[in-house]
Amino acid sequence: MSISSLKIVVFSGPSLNPEEGMEILEADYRPPIKRGDVLEVLKGSPDIIVIIDGVFHQQPAVSHREIIEALNAGVMVVGGSSMGALRASELDDLGMIGIGYVYSQYKTGKVESDDDVAVVFRPDTGEQLSDSLVSIEYNLKRARKKDIISKNDLDKILNTAKSIYYPHRTYKKIFNESEIESDVIKKLVKFLNNHPCDIKRKDALEVLNYIKSL
Repeated sequence: MSISSLKIVVFSGPSLNPEEGMEILEADYRPPIKRGDVLEVLKGSPDIIVIIDGVFHQQPAVSHREIIEALNAGVMVVGGSSMGALRASELDDLGMIGIGYVYSQYKTGKVESDDDVAVVFRPDTGEQLSDSLVSIEYNLKRARKKDIISKNDLDKILNTAKSIYYPHRTYKKIFNESEIESDVIKKLVKFLNNHPCDIKRKDALEVLNYIKSL
């Protein structure tokens, strides 16, 4: 059976918009997953459920029980990038497949809180309005490896980022509140602008390419 003949449902949003996703994998793309969505999808007898983005605090998050129900029904459930990475790290022993950097961060315990991947986005367009802590930390470490910032600067900026409630967490706000020399911030901003990397988007693409390769 080819991948094109399978019924695939993908829950995505700010990490990867459906238009871009369709260029990689033809599927039924739906908004970020919330509680009850898996049970609703199961009514249509899907072959694969892909969880990338999901709601955290706006509405009840997708439950472990409903994912387990899908797995018990023989449905392949794959997660990565955001909510999918979190749930995969918790349920991979039961058969859910986790893909990507964020998943590995959760699995190894380097990331523990759901707030680390949470962002605010426009529900009508999926436009991301804040930055995730996991992506911020990833990029700060990239800058450290390039000697753009010192270890002390990295720690200060990261601590500032962690102190900001996730809906208000943006690079601009973090840099404004960090007690770091302005010339260092300027170099860091230039690096981030010239060498951007959204790790959640990168993971989302990896998830879709994994499905495509089956």
